[in-house]
Amino acid sequence: MEKFEIHILGCGSALPTLRHHPSSQVINLREKLFMIDCGEGTQLQFRKTRLKFSHLNTIFISHTHGDHCLGLMGLIQTFSMLGRTAPIHIYGPQDLKEFLQPQLDFYQRSISFPVNIHCVNSKKNELIYKDRSVEVYTIPLSHRVLCCGYLFKEKRVLPHIRRDMIDFYQIPNYAINSIKEGANWILPDGECVDNSRLTFPGEIPRSYAYCSDTCYLPNLAGVLTGIDLLYHEATFCEENVVRAQQVMHSTARQAAMLAKSAKVGTLMIGHFSARYENESILLQEAQQVFPRTILANEGLVINV
Repeated sequence: MEKFEIHILGCGSALPTLRHHPSSQVINLREKLFMIDCGEGTQLQFRKTRLKFSHLNTIFISHTHGDHCLGLMGLIQTFSMLGRTAPIHIYGPQDLKEFLQPQLDFYQRSISFPVNIHCVNSKKNELIYKDRSVEVYTIPLSHRVLCCGYLFKEKRVLPHIRRDMIDFYQIPNYAINSIKEGANWILPDGECVDNSRLTFPGEIPRSYAYCSDTCYLPNLAGVLTGIDLLYHEATFCEENVVRAQQVMHSTARQAAMLAKSAKVGTLMIGHFSARYENESILLQEAQQVFPRTILANEGLVINV
């Protein structure tokens, strides 16, 4: 099975602590890297993963609060010092350009590569990026500024060829691709060999959703139904639900309720408030509703 890893670089909330770094994750999908959010210190955390900077070409920013984006300019400058020439693409809500472009203009002489800013509609669930292996969709969230999450859907893997049957029917190599695409094979005597006899199914496509800062949105279950791994903020426990509502964040219990309603495979909670010295209270609260819940933590690597 091809690689689909989630590397947690930071899972704390806005107030700095010695326990957690600001929000950032890297997805390693078939050795192609995607970053989600880029708080302060992200590039140092990235170094610790031993992933290659040169394999990162796309960054997705959920919103322009500092703990999710203030590491961007430092990362861009580091890329320049490393001699990067390949473009980097940064996706985010409509105010992303207003935040980032003045910094790029100020440092333009020291940036050795194109930085392309793509502003997305954070109020819609729509396709914003695709390549040969993955599609990325926005997830509309509700926070104090424009904010969206991101849904990564692995593309369907083509069926695998049954080499024994290919050899048995003496099928030439030029026909392999069309058979992978679903074609049957016609023998010289006119007999049709059904595609199901020549192939076996590829791996089931996997999916990962990142729901950044947001108040509780039960209707997201429709967007998230059946995904393999859901990351959802859980800034507070339920005893602070009023505070959560005031600042438009979620509790661990609310994150678990959404995961249960959407029937996801696994829930990972993060974006922990600095008030909690031990996040086990958040984990226990979530697991009471959705047992397949885990805690995010710096250095954690999850295989989807």
